[in-house]
Amino acid sequence: MAAIALALGCSVFWGLADFLGGLKSRTFPVPVVLGAMYLSSLTVMAIFTVVRGVGPPAGSAVAASLGAGLVGILGLTAFYRALAIGTMSIVAPIAATGVALPVLVGIATGDRPGLVRSIGLGAAVVGIVLASREDDGGPVDAEQQRQSAVLAVFAGLGFGSYFVLANIGSDADIAWALLLSRVAAAPFVVAFAILAVRRGGRRPRGWEIATLAGIGMIDLVANLAFNYATTIGELSTVAVGSSLYPVMTVFMAALVLGERIRGIQRVGVVVALAAVVMISAGG
Repeated sequence: MAAIALALGCSVFWGLADFLGGLKSRTFPVPVVLGAMYLSSLTVMAIFTVVRGVGPPAGSAVAASLGAGLVGILGLTAFYRALAIGTMSIVAPIAATGVALPVLVGIATGDRPGLVRSIGLGAAVVGIVLASREDDGGPVDAEQQRQSAVLAVFAGLGFGSYFVLANIGSDADIAWALLLSRVAAAPFVVAFAILAVRRGGRRPRGWEIATLAGIGMIDLVANLAFNYATTIGELSTVAVGSSLYPVMTVFMAALVLGERIRGIQRVGVVVALAAVVMISAGG
């Protein structure tokens, strides 16, 4: 029960961080947004790990944690770019179907998904297709919608890979798993952020930096909840609770931005959200 509660809490924080990060990515380049977020969370985890005074885990856990950081930042970069150019309430559910990956890994290692979960996997594909359909906003909007859908699928693969690798790293040490994942990603994020600013991207200042750092803290809390939940519950169960973050993102997009989706896309969003639940909660 505690694992489920943590996973649901994780989805709330992830959904909020994704909405705020996606919103800021419409003002600043995506690498700049991620750079500020990752540097703030890296600093906090580095200080905590040093003060705690516990050495790093075994090599396999270190490798998994570093790998989680790399696939995680690739997924997050694609996701924030998709949120910046597309409709948040469509992008988020598509990306959330990446929860299928931990289930597929389980199948490859001997798990059997059962009828409900198998239906969920099929529904995820249907939801992606329907939610990615063009609206009537014109050629430019249609092209951006296609691009954002492709990016969202790539983001889902990154998130799914993160679920698997973060679970391995967290089984050894949660704090080190969080720290190492950020150590792996930070050099790339910072380098691309500097490049984006030099190419004319807007540079955040003062309170804007503090805001981006605050989003990084929200994301860190979500990751902490997820990593801890995987150590006390089954990965598939935790994955579904954590992957319900699109509900929060869609709600915030509707509340703050007044986003509305129409027709077949609305059906696709509903199917994608239902698929997320069936994939990991089904027997």
